[in-house]
Amino acid sequence: MARYTDAVCKLCRREGQKLFLKGDRCYTGKCSIVRREAAPGQHGQSRKKKSEYLLQLREKQKTKRYYGMLEKQFAEYYEMAARKQGVTGENLLQLLESRFDNIIYRLGFAMSRPEARQLLRHGHFTINGKKVNIPSYLCRAGDVITLKETSKSSDKLKSVIEANASKPIPKWLDLDRNTLTGRIINLPAREDIDLPVEEHLIVELYSK
Repeated sequence: MARYTDAVCKLCRREGQKLFLKGDRCYTGKCSIVRREAAPGQHGQSRKKKSEYLLQLREKQKTKRYYGMLEKQFAEYYEMAARKQGVTGENLLQLLESRFDNIIYRLGFAMSRPEARQLLRHGHFTINGKKVNIPSYLCRAGDVITLKETSKSSDKLKSVIEANASKPIPKWLDLDRNTLTGRIINLPAREDIDLPVEEHLIVELYSK
């Protein structure tokens, strides 16, 4: 499976904002945006006039990097969104939020989406009682996500869950902290997604 393997902090600097790809590090003074806000590269500090195309491209790149995908996979999600009824941009964000790795992150079982991807690839979670280790698996309303009994004794997972105890859970999800079981109440509407994304720019880019 192809994946990005270079320094992820460069991605945040390239987009000029935190993408929260390094978990708790993003909330400390070690965050690359805090230490060095300019974009990476020789000309990172130079100011460029942003064309309409550049604004659209940067919005697409930012969204793609939020969810940890490469270009081909992101384009496939856009095609899926375009085929669905409704507003294409909102459909796209709903599909991205429905990914299994994102659900794990939103429920507070991981500090970042990359960490969520690693945990589920190692088989720590089940969906409706069945083991699923595919990060891109699209969850549906009514699905129940459970941390496996054998994984509840993991010190790593215990520390992450404890650190996220005060983290708000999106209203379209439900979490039973006693049994460490999450449930998808319904798929998120646009107002339920808190990412600073202007999805209409992505639609404009792919519509050209």
